[in-house]
Amino acid sequence: MARLDRFIQVLHEHAADGLQLAAGKPATLLVRGALRPIMKEPLTGPQVFGLVQEIAPPAMVSVLTPKAELTFSYASPSGAVEVELRPDSGGPGATIRRKPGAVTAAPIAVPVARDLSEARASLERILRALVVAEGSDVHLRTGQPPIQRLSGTLVRLDAPVMEAGSVEAMLQSAMLDADFAKWAEEGDADWAFEIAGVARFRCNAGRDRFGPMAVFRVIPSEILTCEQLGVTKEVQALCHLTKGLVVVTGPTGSGKSTTLAALVDLINRTRTDHIITIEDPVEFVHASKRCLVTQRQVGLHTRSFKQALRAALREDPDIILVGEMRDLETVSIAIETAETGHLVFGTLHTTTAVSTIDRIIDQFPTDRQSQVRVMLSESLRGVIAQVLCKKKGGGRVAAREVLLTIPAVSNLIREGKSFQIPSIMQTNRKLGMLTLNDSLLDLVEQGLIEPKEAYLKSSDKTALVTSLKAKRVDTSFLGEG
Repeated sequence: MARLDRFIQVLHEHAADGLQLAAGKPATLLVRGALRPIMKEPLTGPQVFGLVQEIAPPAMVSVLTPKAELTFSYASPSGAVEVELRPDSGGPGATIRRKPGAVTAAPIAVPVARDLSEARASLERILRALVVAEGSDVHLRTGQPPIQRLSGTLVRLDAPVMEAGSVEAMLQSAMLDADFAKWAEEGDADWAFEIAGVARFRCNAGRDRFGPMAVFRVIPSEILTCEQLGVTKEVQALCHLTKGLVVVTGPTGSGKSTTLAALVDLINRTRTDHIITIEDPVEFVHASKRCLVTQRQVGLHTRSFKQALRAALREDPDIILVGEMRDLETVSIAIETAETGHLVFGTLHTTTAVSTIDRIIDQFPTDRQSQVRVMLSESLRGVIAQVLCKKKGGGRVAAREVLLTIPAVSNLIREGKSFQIPSIMQTNRKLGMLTLNDSLLDLVEQGLIEPKEAYLKSSDKTALVTSLKAKRVDTSFLGEG
């Protein structure tokens, strides 16, 4: 698929008079005499020439130069066009116009009525295959076959490439009308989708230069227990607190949601309280067991995290889970809520316990940070920072850094000396604290992961290598003399 095809598709969708490409300017539509840029960055001369060169007829290649003045026809997937190459003082330039009488493709940005049963069946086959293969994600891309992520690695399926219309139909079959309309208008959408008896999926749809695209992530129907995930007794003990803030952190795809679901399930099985979760979207579904569980989805049941969190305080909660502490106000309310007699669980995308504390404090204006340090030192109960590592023989296992708040940690937070916290963690391992390097080293010694994998996932690689060598672990992967 030529890079210009997406621009030409926009030309047809807007029934524009022309598409102008010029060096030093962004690609621009000419609509009823008005110029409308369709990209932010200006094109360079070589970019303009390269775009035109891609779609030029083979017979013209020998005479096509940046200074040539040529006209030719091109049959793009969305409809035929006339291309006029006319350089100016700034370099190569081209005008592309719809060919009179050409049949154009239906705009993909407009929801269309169609029989979606076949598309739904195709999508379900792809998702069932993902679950059977024990993969975590499947990528649907225009011009590509379905691509699974297995044990952290992308694997293309032995299947035909997907066309734009097929991908769009699959998305429409899995979306509510409102979600599909939002995607059609804005180009991005997040939602949850379920195949009964198979799994739930966290879904994201968008568009790239080739057409519609989507990623479906598996959310297992069965919630794994803390024991199955290897969550320590000390971390499980956080679930029995009556108030405080517990933060689960890690990069995207590190298993934060799975760990949080296990912690919520433990509370649900052992306490008699009201749990409120605020998520975007709702991922793991918790049936009320001993607890009453209320799950709210941002965008569907409430407008925003901060609005739902404020409302939660009037809904008789005992435990509140905030799916993402994404802005200053949400973080501020979460800390205040933890201080006023509620147990709050939240997530961030930080990689270590110390960076989590720093990120929370740094979100606040400078004149409030001293106050926030005091509040956080009193409300924070624990930080679990995790990454997923490839296991030997397939599968993945979590390496977890665990910070539990003791008086020494609270003092360091209050005094702004968070950089000293790792030393406290190392000397209090008997209390259940664990640095990420120690967790990775434990997995290596247990034979679960390769030393190289531990090295790649470590945030302090120099210290890890020193520890590996002290344990007489082979570090030849480093390529040292």
